[in-house]
Amino acid sequence: MNDFLKNAEMNSLSDLDVRMMNPLKLAFLGDAIYEAYIRTYLISQFVLTPHEMSKKAKQYVNANAQATAVHRLKDSFSEEEWQMIKRGRNQKSNTVPKNALLSDYRYATGYEALIGYLYLTDQKERIYEIVHLTIKAIDSAENSIKDVGEEDEA
Repeated sequence: MNDFLKNAEMNSLSDLDVRMMNPLKLAFLGDAIYEAYIRTYLISQFVLTPHEMSKKAKQYVNANAQATAVHRLKDSFSEEEWQMIKRGRNQKSNTVPKNALLSDYRYATGYEALIGYLYLTDQKERIYEIVHLTIKAIDSAENSIKDVGEEDEA
């Protein structure tokens, strides 16, 4: 990341700069980073039209799915990572979620803040691990919902 900033003739960010950054700024970046990884995953795993990929991406890139992943993965996060999630979760935002519970929206913001933090501190391998675990957690939650729906039909 700092290589990009140097090439663009901008000041590099120290770990302390990033750690002290407003969590909503980290979430702003983390949202874009996470969505780029999800889109990359979808392109590599499925043969879908762009419209179908967009619909499929919504399964992973929404407040409910991200909050579910945070709760399922809680034991996978380090103490420092969990603190970053909590900072993002607790940050007051002027945005009101349209299609999500406020609690889910806040946990999703915390998750995105973590992704932004890891990106800016050049911890890309950890992002890869977390996004991989997130995909598995969301897929597992989706399958659990489908299984319950099938039981109800029987």
